Amino acid sequence: MIEKTLKTTEGKLRVKIPDQLNEVTLGQMMDLQQKPTLNDLEAISILSGISVDRLQNVCDINDFGVFNDPVVSLSHQIKHIYNSDAVPKKIAMEYCGIAKTVNVISNLSIEPAGAFMAAREIIAEEITEHIKQYGPDKWETFFNPSLKACCQVLAHYFFCRATGKKYNEYEAEEFCDEIRKLRVTEAIPVAKHFFLAYPNLSRRKTNCFRQFRQFWKKRQAYSHLKNLSISTP
Repeated sequence: MIEKTLKTTEGKLRVKIPDQLNEVTLGQMMDLQQKPTLNDLEAISILSGISVDRLQNVCDINDFGVFNDPVVSLSHQIKHIYNSDAVPKKIAMEYCGIAKTVNVISNLSIEPAGAFMAAREIIAEEITEHIKQYGPDKWETFFNPSLKACCQVLAHYFFCRATGKKYNEYEAEEFCDEIRKLRVTEAIPVAKHFFLAYPNLSRRKTNCFRQFRQFWKKRQAYSHLKNLSISTP
């Protein structure tokens, strides 16, 4: 982290921003990604957690110069954010103000069933969008899932492990707020695994109830024909 106390029209303001990618949270990265045309104050605001309005009250704009190199360095590191393949074995999380270390299961199986189905839908929608943009033959070449989609998949994956609760789709979606607090260097490798190792999750499978209904219709039709043949003299 790099920090400096700046003089403002209201007094003094302590500003602290990360200068290494492993100090940046997934939420900060998501906010940076949503604003591709950031100005300097907006970038410092996201990285420091201090509103732009407060930063605008700094007396001397040159005081922000100390943050220029760290911001530029982070911008270069961000370009390689999806390159890491090292999946962490444990992740430090927080739930209801209580710090907790959560094990990352080695096979990264998505469970329970509700979490699996939710993750499948998220992955399917993300891949579908890339296929629309790049075509069915080239989408994998350009595929980098959005950080929002990564956050959503991780929320469903970690919800039960982190909270100890039974799976609930709506509560799992709200758990995105906690996932945003994860270090981006931990969150992305886990999320990346789901999108690359489970591409079959994007293939919509025939609903089992629909299969049963089709089977039952065929059975009813067969029984009807059989009864007709029996009743025929």
